[in-house]
Amino acid sequence: MKGKLWMLLIWVYACTPKVSDSISDAPKVPSVDSLAATVGPCGTFSDTPRKDEAENAHVIYRDFLRQGHYEEAFPYWETAYKLAPAADGKRNTHYADGIRFYEYFYAKETDPAKKEEQIDQIFKFYDQISECYSEEGYVAGRKAFDLYYKYKDRASQEEIFKLFKKSIDTDGEDAQFFILNPFTDILVRRFQAGDISMEEAQKYEEKIASRLQKGLESGENRAQWQIINEYVPRRLEAFEGVKGFYDCQYYTEKYLPLFESDTGNCEVIDEVFGRLKWGGCTDTDENLITLAKARRNNCIVAAPPSDARLAYEALRNGEYEEAISKFQEASDKADDNEKKADYLLLISKIYYSHLKNFPQARKFALEAANFKANWGEPYLLIGRLYASSGPLCGPGRGWDSQIVVWPAIDKWNQAKRIDPDAAAEANKWIATYAQYMPSKEDIFQRTLQEGQTFRVGCWIQENTSIRAAR
Repeated sequence: MKGKLWMLLIWVYACTPKVSDSISDAPKVPSVDSLAATVGPCGTFSDTPRKDEAENAHVIYRDFLRQGHYEEAFPYWETAYKLAPAADGKRNTHYADGIRFYEYFYAKETDPAKKEEQIDQIFKFYDQISECYSEEGYVAGRKAFDLYYKYKDRASQEEIFKLFKKSIDTDGEDAQFFILNPFTDILVRRFQAGDISMEEAQKYEEKIASRLQKGLESGENRAQWQIINEYVPRRLEAFEGVKGFYDCQYYTEKYLPLFESDTGNCEVIDEVFGRLKWGGCTDTDENLITLAKARRNNCIVAAPPSDARLAYEALRNGEYEEAISKFQEASDKADDNEKKADYLLLISKIYYSHLKNFPQARKFALEAANFKANWGEPYLLIGRLYASSGPLCGPGRGWDSQIVVWPAIDKWNQAKRIDPDAAAEANKWIATYAQYMPSKEDIFQRTLQEGQTFRVGCWIQENTSIRAAR
């Protein structure tokens, strides 16, 4: 029996092909990397000889990614990306997810050189999306968005601005929603710095406003468009401080409803009248005629001090720059320090309300405070300047826009500390804005603590104390 079994084993061994012969005779399977070179940067599932493997890897990595398991998903994504970079050819999924992966690795990486390599790869994915899907407007917008928010040292403001312009020029009224807030901010900044002409600023202001209006009217993604609408119009108000930027129609559409809802209020009448005049409405304009009549019928104007009469007249007629010049002259001539202070504070208010120049408004408010001891009103105004700076110093929401409340509350506290007459108004503003400070969670996430000294940047540039919303 044993002999027969031994003979059977010898026969099986003799009939079994040698392992080396089997390997040498089998066809070699191309590596994933070698297939990637032949498929090309825009290859799809249909273009790769290993379609099933690519599709299976796609399904597996997408499932991991939905669960937030980046480490487990990445090897499968790599396979799917290399075998079929453009996935099904209809969606940019593999490139977009590649950006997600490399953003995830970038956030964890500590080596500056490797972080730069990861950014390079992210922008390579953007270029591939543009090449394979002809999404030039989208890609330019995404690049600009990332450079504005995430990789600020990677490009100059001019380069970012050009990308935003390319995005909105390419896509027009279908421009990507996410470009509107940062593009608006950088447009205002470049104009105020003298880097672009009024004509160019007007061109892109109109495109931004038109895209926003279309988004609001679409009825889609209401929450998203509401966030944009909270920021863009307020940031564009900076252009109201530029004579001739907006025309009569703009000011009429924006400010006339204030008068129509309160036709007997002299402050409103003067405000709207001045705005329309500033916007270039002529004396024959029917709305100006109506406002002038309402002023005559409802408003008894006390005779202004003789040395400031021309200043008050200029202010009521919307000649804001002339009013500032005349109030400055009146202040310089005044022997009474209280009068000097009053005129200087009026200049501050013109810069704040009409010319939208916050640094100049603060400058004159502080000058006014120097001429009148224990006067809280200038500090009430500076607090409002700071609290209104959310759209100037951040995107309108979130940390950068919230921290401006801290120095604002400092100024309101200062106002009521030195001037009991200012306490009621100061408390009103504090109660209104305390809810808009950062949350305890936001403070903790930044490894900060309540009560800690913190310097608020932007145009404010002041030290303050960290406080949480209440």
